[in-house]
Amino acid sequence: MAETIRRKAEPAPATWLAAARETLRLEAEAIRALEPRLGPSFAQAVDLLYGCRGRAIVTGMGKSGLVGRKIAATLTSTGTPSLFVHPAEGVHGDAGVAMSGDVVIALSKSGETGELIDLLGVFKRFDLPVIAITGRPGSTLARHADVALDGSVDQEACPHDLTPTASTAAMLALGDALAMALLTRRDFRPEEFAAFHPGGALGRRLLLTVSDVMVTGKECPSVAVSASMREAILEMAHKRGTVPVVEGDRVVGVVTNGDLMRLMGETDRVFEMPVRNVMTREPRITRPDALAAAAVNQMENHGIMAMPVVDEDARLLGIVHLHDCMRAGVV
Repeated sequence: MAETIRRKAEPAPATWLAAARETLRLEAEAIRALEPRLGPSFAQAVDLLYGCRGRAIVTGMGKSGLVGRKIAATLTSTGTPSLFVHPAEGVHGDAGVAMSGDVVIALSKSGETGELIDLLGVFKRFDLPVIAITGRPGSTLARHADVALDGSVDQEACPHDLTPTASTAAMLALGDALAMALLTRRDFRPEEFAAFHPGGALGRRLLLTVSDVMVTGKECPSVAVSASMREAILEMAHKRGTVPVVEGDRVVGVVTNGDLMRLMGETDRVFEMPVRNVMTREPRITRPDALAAAAVNQMENHGIMAMPVVDEDARLLGIVHLHDCMRAGVV
């Protein structure tokens, strides 16, 4: 007779929700504990990577290796060319990718991972500087590295203190800190970031400028500062809302649907009212070479739907609408 297997009673939701919350708490504490440790050794690591004439070679086994792949990807996308080398493959030939001028970033919680220590010996024979990120500052890896960053944690988030959780979160955070310090030191611009991310929504956000989405020519509304509200309302009706007000060809204000609604609540003589008495003076404006994403952010922050696009002398070039930005995939 087949033996009946009894299933253990499933813990109540409160139990596993508590475990999830404890995980987040412990990982957050592990990351917060890193901040006061950033000092001369971290600055030295940034110096090595900033002065690197080759690439950053990132390496680590197991979970550290998975974190290492992400660190390499982040460094590469923010101006520090990087690649990941698996330690086991490295000692069987892949270390040959290393060249003079490279810098090594080696990751290990224990600092005693055999394959990593063996690979470290290979890199040292190439005379490559090594930055260690380890949970044991006194480990073999830390002692033989040129710079050792302390990624130690008090305990893992795992209730058995076994599964790498808080330690990998701390390791990843240190890698991100290095990348952001380098990005800032290089003055790495959004346009440069966009060059490495041309595809998808991120590429559209970073590559599209206002000139790519603005309305120009006959489709761009405008009225003279001497016009009446009758003329402005006709422009609103035919050309989508916000109407720039110009003196000559310079923008001196805008009239919006909101301005019209307020005016209608104040007087019955809407059509005869001079535009100059209704318009919003010193309106929000943008330039054609501004990022479309920046224009969207400006419109959202100020609760407006469109902005005049002007040159350096405030001459009207066009108008950019929030909806056009949305259709272009900017948001």
